[in-house]
Amino acid sequence: MNLEEILSDKSVKPKEKTGHISHLILDKKLNLADLIKFAKTQKDPNKATCIEAMEFATKNSPSIATKEVLDFVTETLTEKAPRIKWESAKVVGNIASLFPDKLEKATNHLLANTEHTGTVVRWSAAYALGEIIKTKHAKTRKLIPAVKAICEREEKNSIRKIYLAALKKAES
Repeated sequence: MNLEEILSDKSVKPKEKTGHISHLILDKKLNLADLIKFAKTQKDPNKATCIEAMEFATKNSPSIATKEVLDFVTETLTEKAPRIKWESAKVVGNIASLFPDKLEKATNHLLANTEHTGTVVRWSAAYALGEIIKTKHAKTRKLIPAVKAICEREEKNSIRKIYLAALKKAES
């Protein structure tokens, strides 16, 4: 079954589609470069499912990610669809430790997403920014004051806790 068939099968629930694609990635039956190429041609719902599958796979095995994955999800952080933004942010968070010196563009997009009206988009941005801060890379040290300012204005306690935990680890 190819990606087109998986995503167009109406008898399969969306989470099952995501799981199936992510298992293909983890089982090395689907190359991430091929998934990215396919996702770029898709409408938002299918593109988001592809990115969610990447998120699941990189959460379980971050080392499968390449610079191409980072570049793709960095660009999709600016898409209009909230689900694409939040899934992309989670991928960035999952793989931040692999690319600590290549996160500047992703960081800028994530900082913009901290202003989003959607709670899940802001939560995911907080997760990714927190993981970036935890790398303790020289370039990410200057991010700490910005995250503290975001933390001050964030109205959701659940999101604020993510920032506070990351700051605590980064400053220890």
